[in-house]
Amino acid sequence: MVVIPGETHKISRSGWLRAAVLGANDGIVSTASLLTGVAAANSSTHNILIAGVAGLVAGAMSMATGEYVSVSSQSDTERAAIAEEQAELDSNFQAETHELAAIYLQRGLSRELAHDVATALMKHDALDAHTRDELGITDISAARPLQAALFSAGSFTAGAVIPLVVALTYPGIAGIVISALLALMILGAVAARAGGAPVMRSIIRVSFWSTLAMALSGVTGALFGHFAG
Repeated sequence: MVVIPGETHKISRSGWLRAAVLGANDGIVSTASLLTGVAAANSSTHNILIAGVAGLVAGAMSMATGEYVSVSSQSDTERAAIAEEQAELDSNFQAETHELAAIYLQRGLSRELAHDVATALMKHDALDAHTRDELGITDISAARPLQAALFSAGSFTAGAVIPLVVALTYPGIAGIVISALLALMILGAVAARAGGAPVMRSIIRVSFWSTLAMALSGVTGALFGHFAG
């Protein structure tokens, strides 16, 4: 990818931002929901905190593993596609030049200019040209498994700590739910602003689904505690 000095775009943050926001959001929602459910079952503060810590560790490892496996699969697919493209270049370079020219022709260039651009790019770096313009793989979109795993695990832990600290400091369902919603609203606003998306839409979306998740967990815990007791 060619980088123009002094010019940056929000889309360049999409990879790590997605993993970080997803991890933190999941950390807050899942841990707060877990704590709410356990608290609603009339459990002791000690048991609530044990459940929360166990949920934090399990969730962080699950996020890291899931992200690594998922993004590794994407990376494997990308590498296979690039290797296939290289084989096609090795076997029929001229046909690949015409194929690249056809892509530029579809994008609005004249036939002569499309051919000239394709020829120049094929001479400069044929594989890079086809990887970018035929396969759609760029530095921004390329899969990075380890980065995604680390960001997800770290952000999940950071998010999960919030309801855990609140549960330790101010025991009770109300404190857990309110603190989780406030943290999620702030996270949604920050993520939306960083990504250039509508802030209010992000806040409403995360608030609605998170409230629903915690409410269902609380009801389930209360029912389980009632029948188990």
